[in-house]
Amino acid sequence: MKITNLKRTYKNTKRLADIIKTLTKFGFKEVLAETGIEFPWPKTKNDTGEEADTRYSQLSKPVRVRMVLEELGPTFTKLGQILATRPDLIPPEWAEEFKVLQVDCTQVPYEQIEEILQNEFHERFDRIFESIDPVPLAAASIAQVHRAQLKSGEQVVVKVLRPAIRQRIEEDMALMESLALLMEQYFSDLGYSPTAVAQEFSRQILKEVNLIYEGQSTDKLRKYFADDEHIFFPLVYWQATTRNVLTLQEIKGRVLSKLAPEDLTPLERRTIVSHGTDAVFKQCLRFGFFHADPHPGNIFLQPDNTICFIDCGLTGQLDKKTTDQLINLVAGVIKGDVDRLCRVVIELTNVDPAVTDRRDFRNDLFHLAARFQESDLSQLDITSLLADFFAMLQRYKIQCPSDLLLLTKALTTIEGIAEEYDPEFDVLSHVEPEIREIVTNRYGLNAIRKRLQQTAARYLELFEDAPRDIQRFLDQVRHSRFTLNLELKRIEHLAEKLDLASRMMGMAMIISALIVASSILILADSIAKSKGILGTIGVIGLLLSAAYSIGFIASFLLPKKKKDI
Repeated sequence: MKITNLKRTYKNTKRLADIIKTLTKFGFKEVLAETGIEFPWPKTKNDTGEEADTRYSQLSKPVRVRMVLEELGPTFTKLGQILATRPDLIPPEWAEEFKVLQVDCTQVPYEQIEEILQNEFHERFDRIFESIDPVPLAAASIAQVHRAQLKSGEQVVVKVLRPAIRQRIEEDMALMESLALLMEQYFSDLGYSPTAVAQEFSRQILKEVNLIYEGQSTDKLRKYFADDEHIFFPLVYWQATTRNVLTLQEIKGRVLSKLAPEDLTPLERRTIVSHGTDAVFKQCLRFGFFHADPHPGNIFLQPDNTICFIDCGLTGQLDKKTTDQLINLVAGVIKGDVDRLCRVVIELTNVDPAVTDRRDFRNDLFHLAARFQESDLSQLDITSLLADFFAMLQRYKIQCPSDLLLLTKALTTIEGIAEEYDPEFDVLSHVEPEIREIVTNRYGLNAIRKRLQQTAARYLELFEDAPRDIQRFLDQVRHSRFTLNLELKRIEHLAEKLDLASRMMGMAMIISALIVASSILILADSIAKSKGILGTIGVIGLLLSAAYSIGFIASFLLPKKKKDI
């Protein structure tokens, strides 16, 4: 084993011990007992959690879980923040409690923040910044934000990663992926892949600790909405941005999470909801690149009633093909076209087409469409449709693309904002013209003519390249270099079976030979006039044959780890 693997194993073991202690502290000993996870060392009084049981026993389970996530650090706090926006995955009361994790976290002393800035910019620090406010503007689980002024005079905010945060997150994610692999080996009927979920969460959170990626995403969205007078994204100052530091234009306004609906006028509430809805649907359907976490803490209401989105670290990407299939999904549901819905499932996922031909699968699709059928587009709840559609796929253990799940999360979040600030606002009626325009642009006469021209151009290229390809094929045949590659499914399993059979035969022959030879030696010794060493050798041979036989039988009785097919 490599030294690096030994170090990682040691760190994972140490971190797992911290998790076990924290769970015990907050009264989750029963969870550890049910999963069979126990301390690998003698327990002390502090490890039993008896005092913690008394201290936290009056608190509800969601509160105690939230406190566990807070104590375990940024990775688990971020997991709780994501779950807070996914009431479809956890009970609503848990999601409500996890929203507490979205408020300000413990602040990092400014001395540590300044040390990070000095290390990032070295001698350029004094040439870039005129001043930095030592009092943080906000403190999150991963980074801390301070007001500052550049030498050029611009008022900015500086987002700085917490000290050693990237190393801690990488260690936590390595442990989380190991635990997910363990779950996948022991629980095969979860309906989803724990390993895939852990890997996707790892990709997302590692993006968030690379502030260059967040800056690029912010720049991209700012350019998309450059001509929109109602939706705004902050300017990125790249001369003061690194992997650990992000400098953005300071936004003058009120953050939505700190505004109660009654604090706003009806016009302001309607403005927030309508502009926020426009922003999310344009990103998803028109641009194919969207802010995946538009919760109230990431939205500012500016003095001119425009809205500004911040914290673009978590984004999703939809290509044109995926967007087209989402439109086909809506059309198929409205028309009750099960064949079209099956086609959508095949195009969006890596499902075996044989699954979509099953009667039970088609019946479930029919019942899904029946719940939304005979509805006009303005009355269709797209968020509920997507949630029900993905839930049905999960029952059949069909894995959905992660960006589609992020899309559902973004739509659910903005719909929740609409319900809180303006319950009478009809989201679908508001975006119906946008959806109709997109459908018309993609399925109107101009779009059909354009696709026919593209198809004709591809066929012309095919015919143009055909003579050269045929000549290359004939040259290979002429020089006896033509090869035919055949893939025989499961041939490796046949080889394994043959190897196992040969091993079994060899072992059986060895055991049989030991028994026969030992018996002959014992018989020869018994008929001899004086006892010698032959009998002893024979007894040893019988003992060895017995040991081999026991091991041979045990190898069949002990459970074997299943290999992926």
